[in-house]
Amino acid sequence: MTIQDIVTNISGVIVEGEKHKIDPVECAFASDLMSDVLTINTTKRIMLITGLANTQTIRTCEMSEIKVILFVRGKKVSEEMKELAEDNEMVLIETPLSMYRTSGVLFNLGLSPVY
Repeated sequence: MTIQDIVTNISGVIVEGEKHKIDPVECAFASDLMSDVLTINTTKRIMLITGLANTQTIRTCEMSEIKVILFVRGKKVSEEMKELAEDNEMVLIETPLSMYRTSGVLFNLGLSPVY
């Protein structure tokens, strides 16, 4: 599934990394606990689904080599987050949907979970 497919199906918007919209996403992980994100150990191209919109989320994903972050519940990305994401060639997406609904929609479309 491409990033654009994801954005289209969750009423989302790419706020950083538009040039990567045709890149694939192989699986997703939903969490607001960055300590859980740090436990992910995979070589797949994964997307983090989270409601935690701050620079620590970007830094955690940088360490975990996660290049796509989807912010749920209408959370807004700050300019500082955009700059960090741009420096790390990450894609940041916003959606008004809840984490539960977003995860369900993407699962039903065939996006695999990490676990």
